[in-house]
Amino acid sequence: MKTNCEEANYMHIASGATSAKRSRKLPEALAVMVVAMLAAFLLAACGGDGESSSASSPAATTTSIASSPTGPQVTSPCPPAGSASALTGAGATFPGPLYSKWIDAFGKACNAQINYQPIGSGGGIKQITEKTVDFGASDGIMTAEQEAAANQAGGPILHIPMASGAVAVVLNLRGIQSGQLKLSPDVLADIYLKKITKWNDPRITALNAGLNLPDTDIAVVHRADGSGTTFIFTDYLSKVSPEWKAKVGSGTSVSWPGDIGGEKNAGVAAQVAQIPGAIGYVELAYAVQNKLTWAAVRNKSGKFVEPGLEATSAAAEGVLLPDDMKVLLTDSENPNAYPIVGFTWILVYQNQPDKAKGQTLAYYLWWSIHEGQSFTKDLLYGALSAEAVKKAEAEIRSISHQGQPLLQAP
Repeated sequence: MKTNCEEANYMHIASGATSAKRSRKLPEALAVMVVAMLAAFLLAACGGDGESSSASSPAATTTSIASSPTGPQVTSPCPPAGSASALTGAGATFPGPLYSKWIDAFGKACNAQINYQPIGSGGGIKQITEKTVDFGASDGIMTAEQEAAANQAGGPILHIPMASGAVAVVLNLRGIQSGQLKLSPDVLADIYLKKITKWNDPRITALNAGLNLPDTDIAVVHRADGSGTTFIFTDYLSKVSPEWKAKVGSGTSVSWPGDIGGEKNAGVAAQVAQIPGAIGYVELAYAVQNKLTWAAVRNKSGKFVEPGLEATSAAAEGVLLPDDMKVLLTDSENPNAYPIVGFTWILVYQNQPDKAKGQTLAYYLWWSIHEGQSFTKDLLYGALSAEAVKKAEAEIRSISHQGQPLLQAP
């Protein structure tokens, strides 16, 4: 099933205008009195906040799509006058469904057009480094070499967290429902190492008493492109399997032992759906959209857990968050956590070369970590915790142009 990640429709909000008739000339003292009384009346009508109730341009508009789940309601301002009306971004497919919703909602509220291309985290890192987009997106932390290249191109680059998400282990086995098949960390790693090649292998059947598993070859599906989803998945396998760490390792791209490559989350989902006996990994929203069966994976506490909203959010609980937010959530200590979870980040240069674009970007990111969080639940992403929001706020406030902060927010 094709998602709408790559396209979004935008509606423009026309700013209103007010007019007033000139009053007849009054004596100066009387005019002052009338003006004062009229001002007091209008202030009371507006609730005493001093803001006009008429429609206004984006420079004076605020948005309040919904309350933030991480705290009290926040009313985020739209970009001020002189800000760019359009931005471009590219990167991770993992948050594609969420970003599509955000871009549509922010565009309608603030009359901004954002063109985001979900080409994969590797592509997003490449394009932000080459400065062909205004922002990149990745589910993987940039390597030291990647950061050095970006720093040389445009200065310090920020990893700003937007949400968390689960990587579901999906499979194509007739008669098996989601959550029925149980996989331990070592078994999952050995399937991807091609050491376990049949679904009725004794190590799998030992975990799944009562399931009639077929004598079918396991077709291993993986990402063929540079992928943050791969970064999360291989980081997990590297933590739970010393052999995987030594032979394959982790990253947005690795040398896979086999079998079948798919482009983007949608490509992996399509391969698993089409090939009997296949196993793969995709972001949870893609598994749901494509009606794929997923496995329950044993977490660090020994509990078999399915990917889901509560289990995704649990993975981030109790994790020490550094100021730069470069932190991994895989193999959580939380007994209720699904073990293959990660943050997804927007990548932006701290020093913006274009003030107009930088302003729109800063205000969009601010909206995303506040009002935007209300969209996470329905799309099965984990909302940022209150602590993560504070860390992200500090990063966004640091975005500047020629030493001047670009965000003016409460």
